[in-house]
Amino acid sequence: MERDVFEADHRAFREVVRDFVTREMAPHMERWEKAGIADREIFAAAAKVGLVGFNVPEEFGGGGVDDFRFNAIVAEELAASDVHGPGFTLHNDVVAPYLLKMANDEQKARWLPPFASGEEIWAIAMTEPGTGSDLKGIATTAVRDGDDWIINGAKTFISNGINSDRVIVVAKTDPAGGSKAFTLFVVERGMDGFTRGRNLDKMGLHAQDTAELNFDNVRVPAANLLGEEGRGFYQLMTNLPEERMSIAVSAVAASRSILDQTIEYAKTRTAFGQPIGSFQNSRFLLAELDTEVDIAQVFVDRCLRALSAKELTHVEAAKAKWWTTELQQRVVDRCVQLHGGYGYMNEYPVAKAFVNARIQTIYGGTTEIMKEIVGRALGV
Repeated sequence: MERDVFEADHRAFREVVRDFVTREMAPHMERWEKAGIADREIFAAAAKVGLVGFNVPEEFGGGGVDDFRFNAIVAEELAASDVHGPGFTLHNDVVAPYLLKMANDEQKARWLPPFASGEEIWAIAMTEPGTGSDLKGIATTAVRDGDDWIINGAKTFISNGINSDRVIVVAKTDPAGGSKAFTLFVVERGMDGFTRGRNLDKMGLHAQDTAELNFDNVRVPAANLLGEEGRGFYQLMTNLPEERMSIAVSAVAASRSILDQTIEYAKTRTAFGQPIGSFQNSRFLLAELDTEVDIAQVFVDRCLRALSAKELTHVEAAKAKWWTTELQQRVVDRCVQLHGGYGYMNEYPVAKAFVNARIQTIYGGTTEIMKEIVGRALGV
């Protein structure tokens, strides 16, 4: 199906992204997966060709492009190639909006140039060992001490956790709790008491460093408070739709890629003297999956237009996130089945796609939380 959401500039950018992913990233995937982490230098290399920091204003060294369709192209090309080591989408889609919308002039001047150049890698730390989707249960604390804040607590499942130079940390600043209890702080590599635990051993996405972070009386200057004190929860709610759209975009692109590969496999793999795709069960299944992926793409593209126009609602983002990621689970599962025993072999892309896809319905807000958001909007 022809997509009309992209224009000439977007299509040209896609060629740049695809070439970089193929030439500079894909050849290193096996090594990155074995190491459990990608090379830091890939961020700077990506920034030079515009894959990182393109949404940062030109005055700070970025591309000055405020159009989420460019974000979507990076996400789609990475997902279609199943190249996942460096957290480019985390950098561009998740962290950048916090800095662009909430940092003051001094902070932008300090943080955005190395962010845009790929010299510094960022992460965001919300999840804790005892708190996942329920952000109001965050226990990490920040207590004012003169011109500083003292942070104590622990975070887990933090993407870019090992490579990151700066981390946006969500901490409780009001012991009374409630929606005004949280504030965002930027914690920097090398601050006393800030340590990293394990690079976690995950089911999939082995090239993406995912870490535990610990904060033991970490003294953070007040100049590193991001946004307004007590507005952390609202700031998270404001930016989460972009993260969820990034995940939805990746889900559809990954689904389409592995489905297309499976269709080709079904045309060449034979059983009982004929291609497996020629059996009615296989044809019907492929027809169902192809239709569902096309329908998902149409909705995601509609959401992309809305997001680029600053009109996307948190409910629409929740719908896109849960539906597309659940669809991705069905697609990769059925594609493994159509591959038979070969689908269980890691040398086949479908096997890797199967385990890499499993996190999609969990991070960025679980399917259950997404349905809760949609349900509440219905007044039930």
